[in-house]
Amino acid sequence: MKKQTLPKISVIMLTYNRERLVSRAIESILAQTEPNFEFIIVDNGSVDRSGEIADAYATKDNRIRVIHREKGSIGSGRNTGLNAVRGEFVAFIDDDDWTEPDFLEFLYALATENFAEVAICGATDKVFDEKKVMSAEEALIELMWRKKYNMAFPTKLFSRRLADMLRFPEEGAYDDIALMYRLLAEANKVAYHGLPKYTFYRHESNNSAWTTNHSLLNAETLDEYLYAYRTRTEWLSDRFPDSAATFRYFEWSFMISMVEKIHRLRLAGCEEQLAHMTCVLQENKKEFLAAPEILDFEKEWMQKYI
Repeated sequence: MKKQTLPKISVIMLTYNRERLVSRAIESILAQTEPNFEFIIVDNGSVDRSGEIADAYATKDNRIRVIHREKGSIGSGRNTGLNAVRGEFVAFIDDDDWTEPDFLEFLYALATENFAEVAICGATDKVFDEKKVMSAEEALIELMWRKKYNMAFPTKLFSRRLADMLRFPEEGAYDDIALMYRLLAEANKVAYHGLPKYTFYRHESNNSAWTTNHSLLNAETLDEYLYAYRTRTEWLSDRFPDSAATFRYFEWSFMISMVEKIHRLRLAGCEEQLAHMTCVLQENKKEFLAAPEILDFEKEWMQKYI
């Protein structure tokens, strides 16, 4: 009897009511130059044809497994996919995005050639022909800048060891900001090459639409981000005490950016959050302004709003 070989890579995609977009995402994975993968599609209680479309592809390609479940949070849906993985590495794609044909091959080579537990490629909105092999601490600080890669799980390949540690929070809408830093902190090495192998499709119903259309920012989103960033600063400062001042800077940097947006866009309903951030920035003004990372426009905003 022939022994079944396990796939190199498990690709996880959560889908919910994306019948007009999901085929593009699925076909971009099926077109991969690396053939040795499994594709786990979690239908998160769709009421349109998204689940049926996924099933139709599964009948044509046995690398696809479709799991249908009742509607739940993004985190619980991704956890359903994680519970089913068998691959050596794990990657994620969102159902409204798409990948280049060599997305998996590129990331797998980047990870294995550098003996790294995380590999990161560029996206069409963050293109850098630059290679870096980083320690966990270095990778985290690069993550905080959000210039070359961001908190999103797509564009990244994780070792199975890390994936086995990975479980998404099942409350809240922004599980990436609550989890990505904890995962990178566990990596032996992180390999990055910023060539664009992934496309994020930005649109109004996208979960992170507010990051490109700031008028969509609201109190609930701000509360979740502020709590996640406070927790992140405390956790990382304890884990990497030599970089604690840098982690505090990035939390305050987020706050002054939000303060500026609330004032400039005259966003209603965020008065409580604005008062909180203003108070924190006033209390830490001296350290923030003295931080070696601080940018000129942040100094200007501090002078104008704080």
